Amino acid sequence: MKDILQNAIQKALKNLGIEAGIISLEHPLELSHGDYSTNVSLAYAKQLGTNPRALAENIVAELLKNKPNGIEAIDIAGPGFINFHLSKDFFAESLKDVVKDEKKWGSNALSGGKKVMVEYTDPNPFKPFHIGHLMTNAIGESTARIFEYSGASVVRANYQGDVGLHVAKSIWMLLKKGKGDTTLSPETQALYIGACYTEGSTAYEEDAAAKAEIDAINKKIYEKSDAEINALYDWGRAVTLEAFETIYKTLGTKFNCYFFESVMAPIGEKIVKENTGTVFEESEGAVVFKAEKYNPKLHTRVFITKQGLPTYETKEIGLTITKFTQENPDTSVVITAIEQGPYMEVVQKALSLIHPDYESRMKHLTHGMMRFASGKMSSRKGNVITGESLLNDTKDMVREKIAGRDFSESEKEKLAAQVAVAAIKYTILKQALGGNIIYDEEKSVSFEGDSGPYLQYATVRAHSILEKAREQGIAFDTDAQPKEDWQTTNLEKILYRFPEIVARSYEALEPHHIAVFLTELASAFNSFYAQEQILDMSDPNTTMYKLTLVKAFIATMTNGLHLLGIEVPEKM
Repeated sequence: MKDILQNAIQKALKNLGIEAGIISLEHPLELSHGDYSTNVSLAYAKQLGTNPRALAENIVAELLKNKPNGIEAIDIAGPGFINFHLSKDFFAESLKDVVKDEKKWGSNALSGGKKVMVEYTDPNPFKPFHIGHLMTNAIGESTARIFEYSGASVVRANYQGDVGLHVAKSIWMLLKKGKGDTTLSPETQALYIGACYTEGSTAYEEDAAAKAEIDAINKKIYEKSDAEINALYDWGRAVTLEAFETIYKTLGTKFNCYFFESVMAPIGEKIVKENTGTVFEESEGAVVFKAEKYNPKLHTRVFITKQGLPTYETKEIGLTITKFTQENPDTSVVITAIEQGPYMEVVQKALSLIHPDYESRMKHLTHGMMRFASGKMSSRKGNVITGESLLNDTKDMVREKIAGRDFSESEKEKLAAQVAVAAIKYTILKQALGGNIIYDEEKSVSFEGDSGPYLQYATVRAHSILEKAREQGIAFDTDAQPKEDWQTTNLEKILYRFPEIVARSYEALEPHHIAVFLTELASAFNSFYAQEQILDMSDPNTTMYKLTLVKAFIATMTNGLHLLGIEVPEKM
């Protein structure tokens, strides 16, 4: 409908002697003000030297000569805004489209035939899975799904730092304390290794002797020159990577490609050395890239240290070139914390000089920090909050909420995980990228209001209506027409917008548009549920139409939640 209206407005303007470019069409904030609105008369009146309202009246007169199908009325508001009101027939037909397409409803071909690699999560072996990893996972998985829903072939990639000072810090403490109980689960062993990292980090900052020992271990890890260190390294790497897989499964992510710093470092180092004297230059024994030569907003960064070790920047060079040579994506998207923005800009500028064809194919999305409404920075068990502990704490809160409900233990465990993931992901995804996020533990798990569980609950409630209808032998019918005096509901007025929202999220690479839309849609459904006797068979056609509306709501919510990486429980 949006395309139809834009074309109709362009034609009306042409008839008035105006050659128009892109026509801006928005949905009015107040649903009673119409379904679409354009400010085109205000945009062109000034250049024509005419009154905006008078121009709007002329545009409307042209539109009414050949009024587009599905338009009930066109009116003018304020200084010259033109509002379009869609017809009952349009909404009835749109419901048919939803139910007919169902699983594909809202999808598009905007990225059809393209290959997209999305790199996200990126936790490091030997370190805890922290909150930042939860954030990049939520954003990355949603971004990957939006690309897929827009016709792309998506490769999910995970880049992990399996070498570096953090590994040496863990191993330094493991050498002193031992492996601990290796019969425990990988998750428990990984927590122990993470605690060793924390102790090693403290020692590195506070004890000069420890710092020297850790630096020596770091060099041996790169050289693979010490059998005991090699054995600890192989064990710790395997255990932490296996523990991460459990978290990925809970979060609903399955990666296609794993990249590791240990492999990327020599690749990047070779490329940097080959381009030293052209792109890179030597400076006080190190190899650097002076990015400010190309962009005054950028700065110099070290790529190979005086000690001859490759930095993160060099590994990133190796990673990016490996991605393009191995998978050759049309677009490569990387999601990181916002503080990595300046560093990534420098790396991308260096890459653009080595491979100019990569520059337009690289996209970098960033997220802010998560802060807690309570002000606490410790988990329920008193430990510093990690991504894993936040997930587990949220599961515990959900278990408390559903404790008295008639579910089996396995059902409770599954539901606790589904709702906890929804609570965290929605909190992350409802806000535009880049801003800091306030996480309110109580509100996040609420079944009412602005939360992921609220969206799940509305969808489960809708499913229960269809189940009751089935038990009573009542089926939805897409051909059923409601009674003559049927007043179009807000639910109908919002549902049809879903494909526009998905397209907007794809074009802007902003999942929050979907999260905000689903919240508005769930609110409209709950109002509809409260005001209508849906299974009242005094008018069978109207009842079947209402059930079609419920069915369309379920399809839209299910698809939308899928794009956010959120599952719909069977019951709540």
